[in-house]
Amino acid sequence: MLLKEYRICMPLSVEEYRIGQLYTISRHSHEESDRGEGVEVVCNKPHTDPVHGEGQFTEKRVHLSSKLPSWVRAVVPRLFYITEKAWNYYPYTITDVFFFSFQCSFLPKFSIHIETKYENNCGTSENIFSMDKKAYDLEVCFLDIAYDDVPERHYKTTEDLRWFSSAKTGRGPLKEGWRESSKPVMCSYKLVAVKFEVWGLQTRVEQFVHKCSF
Repeated sequence: MLLKEYRICMPLSVEEYRIGQLYTISRHSHEESDRGEGVEVVCNKPHTDPVHGEGQFTEKRVHLSSKLPSWVRAVVPRLFYITEKAWNYYPYTITDVFFFSFQCSFLPKFSIHIETKYENNCGTSENIFSMDKKAYDLEVCFLDIAYDDVPERHYKTTEDLRWFSSAKTGRGPLKEGWRESSKPVMCSYKLVAVKFEVWGLQTRVEQFVHKCSF
């Protein structure tokens, strides 16, 4: 298992981010379905947790085989799907992703577990997940939404936050050091565990998922 913590700051408040998150999830599901990949909502219902209180549980089945790199498609059959289970107790969420196939025995050994917490700060909270650091070699990665490199195929000039300015809020463009100077600012803390227990492929697949997802 490869475990990392990601910290992603944004020039928003936690309350504003929740609205944007709901819109983005809805838009993404719609776009993937339009491309023929398919996003099926299996379950969507209220859920109560004894620790986190009232929340929402959703389960989705996603078919995204065409997005896999060629070396993965060579060992994974086309007839497989991803099951995503999410427990939303905003500002804390849990997401589990499982890979299934009727033709491939090793996919059940492939899973991703994500815990997310949102706070109104610039990524300064240490050990927000109360981890025993002696038990894990935990790498913390800061992601900069404005200045980290973006692959050319994903880059859009209209979405470049180094130049974009919001007419509605007056925020932006984001200059160097924006995380320390912006108000409001929030951070999405993500604890991501990727597990692929297949000899010979484990390290490569776990590193690939972290690299492509964040």
